[in-house]
Amino acid sequence: MPTPETFLEATKWMGIATLALTALTALAFLTKWGIRFRLVGASAFCGVLTAGFLGLSFQPLVPITFEGSVPYTTVFDSGASQLVIAVPADITDAQLEATLQQAAVNSFNPSRLSGGVQGAMIRARAIVHRDPGISDLVYLGQVKPDADAELGYRVVLDRSALAKARASS
Repeated sequence: MPTPETFLEATKWMGIATLALTALTALAFLTKWGIRFRLVGASAFCGVLTAGFLGLSFQPLVPITFEGSVPYTTVFDSGASQLVIAVPADITDAQLEATLQQAAVNSFNPSRLSGGVQGAMIRARAIVHRDPGISDLVYLGQVKPDADAELGYRVVLDRSALAKARASS
């Protein structure tokens, strides 16, 4: 899979090609070639590709995995201020913390529409089966943006909810 470094290298070469095509387009206008307007379109398209490659070089495309984390599923994402992930009910404290950190690193990025808030709140939930046919959603922990924290976010675990989830599984 292409990495941000690959896209940065492609940006460099695409930028050179765009400049060369733009110079050729200028020459075509000076000498009144018949294809000069087609060259304008080709130059503009190369400029769009250059900008796209540059944009892809900023954000990693491959999600980062933390050691000790468990697979999770995103069940709700407002695109702005809240994200909810589903984790297994029998998750341990250490696994939950690693999973929440992984979700935070992979989700806190400049492309989120946070409305002035620095990042989104991520909540982890599990399904607890009380009786046959009756299930409850239990929120086990969350990650909140925190400017004072070292990584820019703070992980908070709900120990009572974790105990309730473990007891039901």
